[in-house]
Amino acid sequence: MKRGPPDAVKAGDMSTAGTMLITQANMLDMMFNRLARKAAYSEYLSQMEANLRHALRAQARCRATLEALAEIKNPRPIAFVKQQNVGYNVQVNNGTAPPTVSRTHEESGDQSNKLLEHQHGEWLDTGAAAKVGRGNQAMATVDESDRAEDRQG
Repeated sequence: MKRGPPDAVKAGDMSTAGTMLITQANMLDMMFNRLARKAAYSEYLSQMEANLRHALRAQARCRATLEALAEIKNPRPIAFVKQQNVGYNVQVNNGTAPPTVSRTHEESGDQSNKLLEHQHGEWLDTGAAAKVGRGNQAMATVDESDRAEDRQG
């Protein structure tokens, strides 16, 4: 028993839809050719413009129809993305529980000093000024000879 088009599509048979799209693309291509030829032989500019506008619309519809047919014949692979992060300095730990943080003053202590420590007992800011040497002359102080002259005038 032959199935009708709606039953065939429900069953996954897209051959009827493919045939219909090919027929539609052929008709649109014939319309484009006929309207473009008619525009070429138009006597007035307004007639030529109207015919050419309709011809280009038919051409665009033909292209869209052929793209739909190509999509049916060769569907794009579908990727199921669990999570996508777009941003700068974003860290996402999927599957791990976040650490529990206690907000009581007794357990947390003084947080301001802990933020300045790189490792236990090692401070990031030593507080001592660095010596100026030959390797870092851009940071050297301006010498008397390098200063601009005081021009008042």
